[in-house]
Amino acid sequence: MSSSIRTLARRAALVAATGAAAVVLAACGGDGADRAGGHGDAGGHAPAGTPSPAGAHNPQDVAFAQGMIPHHRQALEMARLAESRASSGTVKDLAGRIEKAQDPEIRTMTGWLKSWGEKVPGGTAGGGMDHSASGHSGMPGMMTGEDMAGLEKLTGKAFDVRFLTLMVEHHEGAVEMARTEQSKGRHAAAKAMAGDIVTAQNAEIGEMNKLLGKSGSKSAG
Repeated sequence: MSSSIRTLARRAALVAATGAAAVVLAACGGDGADRAGGHGDAGGHAPAGTPSPAGAHNPQDVAFAQGMIPHHRQALEMARLAESRASSGTVKDLAGRIEKAQDPEIRTMTGWLKSWGEKVPGGTAGGGMDHSASGHSGMPGMMTGEDMAGLEKLTGKAFDVRFLTLMVEHHEGAVEMARTEQSKGRHAAAKAMAGDIVTAQNAEIGEMNKLLGKSGSKSAG
């Protein structure tokens, strides 16, 4: 009888030890996963293949957002001038479409930069940009303060022609910036937006060149 009791006791001890080991292993595994997840989330710079809430990104993605935000803001400023200055309904419609497309993109890119802990380029209270912000003048297609001031002085047909001419150049610059993001960026959503910009703005370049009596654009190829 005592032998049976000892056997049962040994079995009970073995089961208990096995269960305890399983709990310890599970706890260790969970702790390791938590630590890995924590490192992956930091700043969005997760290793390749590791998901994170902000999405993995690289310095090119940051440069794309920080450059395209003021670039888009200038396009919006130009587009808003068309409402009261353009004589062509077609030009006004185009300006409205530009504003409708680019304003949400500015908000999206601003959100990315904030989530990455990066600086968001400054702008005016109305969402435009300061004419004196010459630090952005080196970006492809950006108008100078003199260009913008000159456009503001025009109305009617003269405005339409100047607006289209400047906006073609502006769009070509945006396409160039977007293509760099497509080839060198890492953030999936940023690369997708870059693709949308290339497609949409090349189409608008073609549309504007037709209005100007031109047959094509140097960015369409």
